[in-house]
Amino acid sequence: MTPRADAPDWRLAPVSVGDRVVRVASRAGVRGHGASDVPDAMLAQALDRLLSVHAGHRPHVVVLGSGNGMVAAVAAAHGASVAAFDRYAPHAEATRRTLDAAGQRTDGAQDGHIDDRRAWHAQVAVGHLGDGAAACVLIRLPTDRASAQLLVAESVRLLAPDGVCLLAGANDEGAKPAARHLAERFSDVRVDAQHSGCRLLVARGIVRTTPPSVDDATRWLDLDAVRELHVSLAGEATTLCTRPGVFSWEHLDEATAILSEILRAQAIISPGQSVLDLGCGAGALAVVAGRLNGDAWVLAVDADSEAVRCTALTAARAGLRQVQAQAHDVVDGVGDVAVDRVVSNPPFHLGKGTDLTLPRAFIAAAHAALVPGGEALFVANRTLPYEALIEARFGTVRTVHDGRRFKVLAGTRRA
Repeated sequence: MTPRADAPDWRLAPVSVGDRVVRVASRAGVRGHGASDVPDAMLAQALDRLLSVHAGHRPHVVVLGSGNGMVAAVAAAHGASVAAFDRYAPHAEATRRTLDAAGQRTDGAQDGHIDDRRAWHAQVAVGHLGDGAAACVLIRLPTDRASAQLLVAESVRLLAPDGVCLLAGANDEGAKPAARHLAERFSDVRVDAQHSGCRLLVARGIVRTTPPSVDDATRWLDLDAVRELHVSLAGEATTLCTRPGVFSWEHLDEATAILSEILRAQAIISPGQSVLDLGCGAGALAVVAGRLNGDAWVLAVDADSEAVRCTALTAARAGLRQVQAQAHDVVDGVGDVAVDRVVSNPPFHLGKGTDLTLPRAFIAAAHAALVPGGEALFVANRTLPYEALIEARFGTVRTVHDGRRFKVLAGTRRA
């Protein structure tokens, strides 16, 4: 994939963890860029203390939600074997760069065991690491409860009987409910540290007898398990395949439904036109595009590894073989493609706050992917200032829909 010319550069910044300094890769869109992520820092410091006590050993460490790779770098600095996983493409790439900067190999893992250091673009280690492979699993708490339960279940699968799980997150991200999830799976759970509205939890003693709520979380370790959403999209019955943490995974997003209907009602996409769906989620817009453009190509991209798998399943259920789902960090663009139409419901959150970095990147990627005369349509909360962003890139902006809660805006690439 060739990065877009205006994509932000990766940078390496020194970060102090205990008595050591690690260099961490970052750029816009990566967790902790421009300011330290407190839960990541808590995990890194706790791991540094833990591994210092066991100096001379080479334990197997797994990081779930690796972010910029700081925690993985600390493990590698202690000589540990480390496998790092993150479902978001920019985080997986940041972790790879962080480990590479430390001079660590990032191409290990053989026969289901951790071998040296590696970073994967995946939510969990299923299919990569076997049961009981780790002495320590570290979890950066995700913001949705179902994903948190899934990662706790994955830690139980990965840990050796005497292993330890470290989990850190902000209180407003669900750190307190996460403590209850841990208590369902471990006999000894304690709060190890609290500050800046965040807490670090340490869990030991795996409990093998679990309540039904835990069984429900464990079922997501089957990567073929999906939630089926039976919805109407642009007037047609559709089954969306979703998994925990995928955008709007428990219901059809209203903004997506609005854009879907506009694509059909205003004949935005015609037979034979190629389409790019930027930020495909579970594949709703990709399916609508595939139904409208006949057998022409539809490329659906998302930074979330789970979203890419869900879109592929959704398209298969709809019988749309022309829909291809790929993982891309949209900040880098989507490679050398040229399409007639782009459709997108861009994300505008980074953590809990609003951040226009990603919408700006989506708009730039859409412009770069269009043929001259091609059109991009974006749906957004009507309070977001997308008009200025689109006009700055395309030269003009057209309001296609102005509703009570959402608007649809369009930009046409000039010849």
